[in-house]
Amino acid sequence: MKRADDILFRPWKELKSLQDRTLHHFITTRLYPFSPHYRKLFDKNNIRPDSIRRAEDLKALPFTSKKSFLEVVEEDPAVGTLAFCLQPNEETIKKYLPKGELLNIFLMKTLRGEDYVKNRLEKEYKPIFLTATAGTTNNPISFLYTSYDIDNLYLYGKRLLSIIDIKKEKAAVNVFPYAPHLAFWQTVFGGISADVFILSTGGGKTLGTEGNIRSILKVRPEFLIGVPNYVYHLLKTARAEKHNMSFLKRIVLGAGRVSTGFKLKLCGILDDMGSSNVQVMGTYGFTEARSAWAECSTPIDVSSGYHTYPDKEIFEVIDPETGEVKGEGEDGELVYTCIDGRGSAVIRYRTGDYVKGGITYAPCPHCGRTVPRISSDIVRTSNVKNLQLSKIKGSLINVNDLEYFLDSKKEINDWQIEITKKDGDPYEVDELILYVCPFGDVDKAELARHINEEVLTVTDVTFNKIHFVSAEEIHHRIEIEASVKAKKIVDRRPNV
Repeated sequence: MKRADDILFRPWKELKSLQDRTLHHFITTRLYPFSPHYRKLFDKNNIRPDSIRRAEDLKALPFTSKKSFLEVVEEDPAVGTLAFCLQPNEETIKKYLPKGELLNIFLMKTLRGEDYVKNRLEKEYKPIFLTATAGTTNNPISFLYTSYDIDNLYLYGKRLLSIIDIKKEKAAVNVFPYAPHLAFWQTVFGGISADVFILSTGGGKTLGTEGNIRSILKVRPEFLIGVPNYVYHLLKTARAEKHNMSFLKRIVLGAGRVSTGFKLKLCGILDDMGSSNVQVMGTYGFTEARSAWAECSTPIDVSSGYHTYPDKEIFEVIDPETGEVKGEGEDGELVYTCIDGRGSAVIRYRTGDYVKGGITYAPCPHCGRTVPRISSDIVRTSNVKNLQLSKIKGSLINVNDLEYFLDSKKEINDWQIEITKKDGDPYEVDELILYVCPFGDVDKAELARHINEEVLTVTDVTFNKIHFVSAEEIHHRIEIEASVKAKKIVDRRPNV
């Protein structure tokens, strides 16, 4: 029997050739003819679509970013982000399709009739579903799916479940929040396509923590899937209630950066509930790609990197300042290009995510897949106001490093960072305040001293204040059950 993702084991040379052919076909027969935004962009920059034949040719194209969507909406509110959707009609088909594609449509009309062609195009290109960005830095942006894209979503989910090794006879519980967001629906469609039982509870907003715990105890899944902070909260609550969860063997996390220290915390909690040798795997995805990618099974302190689908997309890593394409294994900003979509499709999309370790093209030493793998050390800049570097107390601070550091501290149960102005005065100096819920009975003064000493080495600043709070208060602050993503870093400085 063939695996769900056999194509991901083909020699890289073969995959690269397939990727280049797919890119060229997509640009010339789908994107340029039918995407109002990209046809305009190609023409404005005097770029012939036929000139894009290999992934390396993409560097001739301008970048797309979140700003691009906002500009398109501002330029024509009536059309908005529909400008990024592929929209064939009689005029664009006749005017922009290559002759070979026109001949195929003519033959279909002749042999099957005009209604057949119309219905086929409608099924392939009519938007029927959407997911949206969380809107943590801008207004939410919707991305549309056609039936063709839904089929791809099924395929991506099936591949992802194969990579994390969920077998048909096993069960999983999905506690991603129920919302029009990719993580929830990728998991749902993945379970259906892979014929795996996955109970999707809707997370804390839908059933509440107690309802989720009852569901897990009833289903007794081997896999638990969700947002890092909520999974952590859920398992901590279950441990406090002295539940046995020895059946849980694998935790799959998405929508957040996950440190080794955080993985060890989860393993420690599960060990207290009777489950040993637990594997914790990360996933990476973003709305604009309408796809997600996973790490394969490895020891707790090792990451395989995120396994991509080169027949469906192209990733580049660029210098965020110059836009220069970086080499294999080099740090930089991740750039995504769709090469097989029908609804909302983006090319050379700047994710705003900085990947340390870049992309590697060597076969995975853990599972043997031959696809490009993205390093899992990704700074999710979209989660933080003012992008990756925020000027705090006169210094440029990578607030993501603060998050990574605090998540790894075994003495810290949960936390929130608040960036404010002294005395609420917009012209005063910045203040960095940490709210901490510690584990057990600790020497708070000593813990605060250690935190500031270590933070100083990481960021060159210290916290102005460290407040120790209860579990109830910290959960209220970070909105663990109310928000799609826990509000761990809050910038309350006024704009002046």
